[in-house]
Amino acid sequence: MGFLFALIAVTIWSGNFLIASGFVDEIPPVTLAALRWLTATAVFLPFVRRDLQRDMRALLDHRRELIVAAVTGVTLFNTLVYVSARTTDAVNMALFASTTPVFVVILARIFLGERISPLRWAGLAIAIAGMLAIATHGSLDVLVHLTFRLGDVIMLAAGFLWAVYSILVKRKPPTISRNAYLGATFLLGTIPLVPAAFVEQCFAPAWSFTPAVLGAVLYIGVLASLVAFFLWNSAIMHIGPGNAALFQYFMPVFSGIGAWLLLGQPATMVHAVGFVLIFSGVVMATRPR
Repeated sequence: MGFLFALIAVTIWSGNFLIASGFVDEIPPVTLAALRWLTATAVFLPFVRRDLQRDMRALLDHRRELIVAAVTGVTLFNTLVYVSARTTDAVNMALFASTTPVFVVILARIFLGERISPLRWAGLAIAIAGMLAIATHGSLDVLVHLTFRLGDVIMLAAGFLWAVYSILVKRKPPTISRNAYLGATFLLGTIPLVPAAFVEQCFAPAWSFTPAVLGAVLYIGVLASLVAFFLWNSAIMHIGPGNAALFQYFMPVFSGIGAWLLLGQPATMVHAVGFVLIFSGVVMATRPR
């Protein structure tokens, strides 16, 4: 079930990357992040109000860890992804997104004692090769002539923050229920985004709340935030952050499928080869022996 939860969460998040690229000129990044998490929090809190009240003492006792989880996983991670989409291209975003599972595996070894076997390193390398094949369309020339920009550094920082969040989820105190933990991180992570979005309006170009923007906000607010985060946290509790993080290499595969179905972008043999490499690498890295 842990593997299935991680796979579904990554499938949903692949759509989030399509929205991040497709709406880069439609709505400012911090505002998009604020609308996303306001939607997720507003939908989720009525269902977890009793869980929050019951676990309030434990939440207060572990408030520092909760605040760090909220800031890394909610406030900053996706906001930085949206900012990165405005200052770099999709190839570089995919390249630096591939560092996230490596960060998670290393941090899981340091803080959780998860063993890094030679087979896991080999699986990581094969999965990265598959991701690069898709991101560069199988062209070594694209990889050799990459130019690095501010957005690349931002994406790298986002990957590290997501790794920190994943480790904190695994270390969730047993006295806090899963619903209360998720509800508290949503609420605490959303609070800083609201004033930040108002400040952004003073500098960002004017934008309008069109039906397309509304649909995008509902998708990233309900599916990519509420549903996917619940599945991701469940996956981490079942199989650990190291194993769950490896499924993030499927994002370029699912994003490519979505672009083919929704945007009419072609699917090539490179995509098939990349999928085989990613699938093989993930299987190798998650096998117990």
